[in-house]
Amino acid sequence: MVRVIKFITGNEQKVKEAKGIFEKFGIELEHIDLGYPEIQGDLEDVAKYGAKYAASKLKGPVIVEDAGLFIKALNWFPGTYSSYVQETLTNKGILKLMNDVEDRYAEFRSVVGYCTPKSEPEIFLGTVSGHIAYKEHGNHGFAYDPLFIPKGYDKTFGELETSKKNEFSHRYRSLEKFALWLNEMQRD
Repeated sequence: MVRVIKFITGNEQKVKEAKGIFEKFGIELEHIDLGYPEIQGDLEDVAKYGAKYAASKLKGPVIVEDAGLFIKALNWFPGTYSSYVQETLTNKGILKLMNDVEDRYAEFRSVVGYCTPKSEPEIFLGTVSGHIAYKEHGNHGFAYDPLFIPKGYDKTFGELETSKKNEFSHRYRSLEKFALWLNEMQRD
């Protein structure tokens, strides 16, 4: 049974990744660039608010996804400000902040928020551990991908083909949790 889920995002790269991930779950995406207010808070707060807002506006079930890069040595910065920091500081600015920093541990986190007009939001967290490279590598992916080397790999996300990244990325993990939950809910 193929289901269609409305995915609320302005990021075409996220849509491309999500479509590839959802294929194996029999879920198709309808991409809607609705835009929603991003409240101050953690990723979970942003995803809950965005999903509830979009479900109410569109009068149907939706998902939103919020993600961020969290760097331990920078007190988990840029975190929830990842998109803004990417636009203003860029990867070069992050590398500058990381000059002479030995502990390069970082996490990519993704939270999917799902909501219907008559329910409270459900959230699904996906995390990948790794570290920040000393310089950018690769032309695949987007945003911080050329900086982030996932644990157990010697290449950045930017060096991995999207299909390989989609096997274990933070976004894969949150979307997979959502898809498994949705399948379970529809069995009941």
